[in-house]
Amino acid sequence: MGRVPISPRRAGVAVTALTALLASGCAGEGQAPAPVRPEATPTSTASVAASVAADDPAGRAAALAGTLGDEDLVGQVLMPYAYGSSATTVTPGSAAGNQALAGVDTPAQMIAKYRLGGLILVGFSADDPTSGNQSTTNVDNPAQVKKLTAGLREAAGKLAAGPAPFLVGTDQEYGVVTRITDGVTTLPSALAAGAADDPARTEAAWKAAGTELAAMGVNLDFAPVADVLATRSTVIGSRSFGADPKRAAAQVAGAVQGLQSAGVAASVKHFPGHGLSAADSHQEVPVVGQPRAELDATAFPPFRAGIDAGAMAVMSAHLDVTAVDPGTPATFSRKLLTDVLRGELGFQGVVITDGMNMPPAKRYPPGEAAVKALLAGNDLILMTPNVGQAYDGLLAALRDGSLPRDRLVAAVTRVLTMKFRLADRPTPAMSTLDSAPHRAAATALAAAAVTQLRGKCGVAVSGPVTVTTSDGRDKTRATLTAALTAAGVRVVAKGGTRVHLVGYGDGSKDLAADAAVTVAMDTPYVLEKATSPTLLATYSSSRASMTALAGVLAGKARPTGRSPVPLTGLPATSCTG
Repeated sequence: MGRVPISPRRAGVAVTALTALLASGCAGEGQAPAPVRPEATPTSTASVAASVAADDPAGRAAALAGTLGDEDLVGQVLMPYAYGSSATTVTPGSAAGNQALAGVDTPAQMIAKYRLGGLILVGFSADDPTSGNQSTTNVDNPAQVKKLTAGLREAAGKLAAGPAPFLVGTDQEYGVVTRITDGVTTLPSALAAGAADDPARTEAAWKAAGTELAAMGVNLDFAPVADVLATRSTVIGSRSFGADPKRAAAQVAGAVQGLQSAGVAASVKHFPGHGLSAADSHQEVPVVGQPRAELDATAFPPFRAGIDAGAMAVMSAHLDVTAVDPGTPATFSRKLLTDVLRGELGFQGVVITDGMNMPPAKRYPPGEAAVKALLAGNDLILMTPNVGQAYDGLLAALRDGSLPRDRLVAAVTRVLTMKFRLADRPTPAMSTLDSAPHRAAATALAAAAVTQLRGKCGVAVSGPVTVTTSDGRDKTRATLTAALTAAGVRVVAKGGTRVHLVGYGDGSKDLAADAAVTVAMDTPYVLEKATSPTLLATYSSSRASMTALAGVLAGKARPTGRSPVPLTGLPATSCTG
């Protein structure tokens, strides 16, 4: 498939002009609110949208936005989560969760009541630094996800904004933050891609991943992570492409191009750069205290690269950036989102908040937080802790003039523009999921990532081999055992050459002093304390990464990766020949 046409920069020019026309005569800041427009019907809005050329998504968006009443305008900027694995049939527990969140029983009812523009699918795994704001899961398997997204779109198609495709998003970063894990091609982590340092391989792998998301009905991925790993952050960690801004920038561009060529919008995150602080915004407001020059040189290049690659969305972060707007989280900072991101970096696409159910955003009531976020420059409010309160707060602010109508119309028009850019794309078949070509793309990226940090390069381990891991990694041990066996290496329960695996959250206490080989499957920092004569890093515990590791251990592949982060006492690679 070709890449989705019309960059956010160019689309932004049309959006600005058309929304200005739509908002003229409407309430601006300090003016009396305009009269409420009658609610449009899906039929009338469909005809309006159809009257604009199909290859003009910004024009279609502005035309549709001009037909929407207050309630539909407000709904288009909300993207909450919901409880339940089906759009219309949920368990009593899920119904109770939806009642507390939005005063309804089912996701479909939530869409109808609040005229929603989109919904995020949520869930988490054991090694997930984002689990704090994942209150539920509605991702079980690909067939269930496909049925759920179809039900969500059926409900949204009845709304006045129905002609624009409903947004279904998720955090499919690959690595420790991966919502859909079973029955799909699992790519190695971003840090693994950084170690491979091959943007073409990254683009090919992310195109495969995007195709599978599109097949399941997901059209917005909150990825890739554009944060440069300037600190040893555990919340970002292997979600980042690395510590080198230039190399990370090339990887971000490759991932964006791969996703969007498959018809899935990319949302680069977390602007202006979560990797510059080791604190966790799922718990507090991290302070980014670096001077502005360091932000320009270190934090911003991957975001610029993502924007230049055509990223349709950027996610803002709950970060206090003292060099630009001290004391104000970026989520609520006009200086950062409007002046810097739009004005200086030139981004004209959709700006999306990070989860508004995270503590830094919950300093304000949901309605007030949503209004402040829009005024700062966000266009889409993600994961509000109370849908009804956010909706009512936005509607009240629109009608009393504290939220200027032209600001809301501009946000809605950007959201609709993104939707129309995603429209009319053929849906890939479910048979593409975990297909041989997709697995090959993931394995090629994972193989290029494997890094040797100590020991003679590319020498096969002497068999037989015993595989051990830190606690809780039985599945990964089994995956590597199967891959080694397939590569011709005999694996025994004990007594063989010990290969020890460590992963996310592990420290020196999880190392094995008698291991001949220690392998880091997340950030490689733990290897600084390892005494094994051979040290390897895969940066990922995915099936593709374990297959690639088996090839190296069997002596059938050379570890060509280089550590994308600096390590004390270790080289970027011991394979110098």
